[in-house]
Amino acid sequence: MTLRRTHRIALFTGGGLGGLAITAVGALAGVIWGEVKLAERRIPVAKDAPPEHNDTIWAAAGVSRTRPPIRVAMLGDSTAAGYGVYRDRDTPGAQLAIGISEAARRPVHITNVAVVGAESPDLPVQVDALRRVPLDLAVIMIGANDVTERTKPSVAVPFLEDCVGRLRNRGAEVVMGTCPDLGTIRPLAQPLRALARRLSREMAKQQTVAVVRAGGRTVSLGDLLGPLFMTHLEFFSEDQFHPSAAGYAEAARAVLPSCLDALGLGTRARSASTFTTRRVKPAKKAAAQAVAHPGTEVSGAERFGKTEGRRGPFAQLRRRVPRRPQTRSPEDAVPVNVGPST
Repeated sequence: MTLRRTHRIALFTGGGLGGLAITAVGALAGVIWGEVKLAERRIPVAKDAPPEHNDTIWAAAGVSRTRPPIRVAMLGDSTAAGYGVYRDRDTPGAQLAIGISEAARRPVHITNVAVVGAESPDLPVQVDALRRVPLDLAVIMIGANDVTERTKPSVAVPFLEDCVGRLRNRGAEVVMGTCPDLGTIRPLAQPLRALARRLSREMAKQQTVAVVRAGGRTVSLGDLLGPLFMTHLEFFSEDQFHPSAAGYAEAARAVLPSCLDALGLGTRARSASTFTTRRVKPAKKAAAQAVAHPGTEVSGAERFGKTEGRRGPFAQLRRRVPRRPQTRSPEDAVPVNVGPST
């Protein structure tokens, strides 16, 4: 997300303030405009592109390089691309590949077609780029740019749902990290922070329902990194918006258990919190709960032999953990080969 898009968060306020007096709207807009200008002064601009390697086979330490690889694709925006880091192994795609490789004891071929600045309407082009690539799993991270570019969920989400359906029709499992909570960005003050939080959470909820309906599963990123960012500056990259290598490692760690389960690599599941259950419920309810509990998975489920009811698809809300914790450092993993862009 760029500084220009921070400004556009402020411009989006007009759509939700119709019930206020014009003077109140003007005053609030002035406050938000001032906050945007302050954030622009505080945030340095990151000038480096993501690592160029986007077609790599990774093998965790001790994994035979001769076994056939698991095929994984990364789609989405700058978060999926790994904007803000300098090494290929620090991108979330590489982190996921290394984690899957250790659990499966097989190499993992990661193809990354994510594009910095991408919005949901850009996903069909990314799916097209994978048409000749064999896939076992597709991981999608997108949504922040839809929010900052004032694209409503009703416009953005159908593109996501269609692409998940296309990937599932190819036989690929699909795991999505939903729109992060933009209210956790450090330089944003109130009320701009509250507005960004409301818009991004609504996007995440609607993404969740659509992905479940299309046959995929989601993991709520929400404000997963917010508490870490508040106390550890090293979780930021230079632009103070995107995660650093340490931040991406945390995001990958949250998504990894669902990726393992999707690939048939055993995980353990528990309730998302003390006050939520794993019972089957409407996906809309599960999505609303997931937003409040980052790191939780929402996946399709059946009730009385049916996958949908009057209120839409059924789903389960769970928090997954690998059966075996990662024992070797990702730094010990090796890239088997690096190929040309897909």
